[in-house]
Amino acid sequence: MLAAAMQQNWDCVVECEKSCAVLIGELRVQSQAAQLTPAERKEKTRIMKSILRNDAQIRVLAEPWLATLEHIGKMPAGSVLH
Repeated sequence: MLAAAMQQNWDCVVECEKSCAVLIGELRVQSQAAQLTPAERKEKTRIMKSILRNDAQIRVLAEPWLATLEHIGKMPAGSVLH
């Protein structure tokens, strides 16, 4: 997702987010069935920190794009975009 955001490929970012949501749901189900070892918990923490760092970078990259969408949403009816 970060690579797609760096290339401003927002369609790809959205698709990656959908895939991640599915995987997160699967992980939640599996986490209720199994206990992690201390080493696995440490690895999980490392992965989660990496995900949060990437997410923060994606948000910084997406802010101008989101501001554009917000601006478009506030345009008067009948305005034409070029």
